[in-house]
Amino acid sequence: MMFGLVPFVSGNDLAREDNVFDRLMNVFDEPFMQGFHTPEFKVDVKDSGDSYDLTAELPGLKKEDISLTYNNNYLTIATKQEQSNDEKDAQGNYVRRERSQSSMSRSFYIDNIDEEKCTADYKDGVLSVHLPKAAVKAEAGHTITINGVA
Repeated sequence: MMFGLVPFVSGNDLAREDNVFDRLMNVFDEPFMQGFHTPEFKVDVKDSGDSYDLTAELPGLKKEDISLTYNNNYLTIATKQEQSNDEKDAQGNYVRRERSQSSMSRSFYIDNIDEEKCTADYKDGVLSVHLPKAAVKAEAGHTITINGVA
C-alpha cells in the first residue's frame, strides 16, 4: 500500500529543517528574486490500480543527464546538465569561455513497489516511469483450537 507521495522541493516544509539558516534564506523567496529560484520540473503521478505511472517533463536533457533511483521507498529523479561556451580569436586564444552547470531533483515516497519490474523510458523530453505494485501476499489462515478441539 502506498502511504502517500511527498514531493521534496525547496519550498516544502517537510523537505527542510526549520532552523535559523533556513529562515534567513527565506529572504530569497521574495518576489524580486523570482528569476533566481532553483528550477524544478513537473511530475504527474497516476495510480493505475496495479502500478504507479509517473511522467516527468525534462525538455532539453539527454538520457545520460538523468538519474533514476528507488531506495528505502523513495523514488528520486535527478538531473545534471553541463554547458560550455568557448569563443576563441584567430590565434586560438580564448576571448570568452563560460561554463555552467545545473541540477534538479525530485523525490517521492512510494511503498509496496516490485523493484525488479520497474521500467523507465525517455523520449522527446518526457520521462515515463512504470512502477508495478508488489503482489499482496495472501495470509494463510490458522485454526485456533479451543480446549484441544478444532
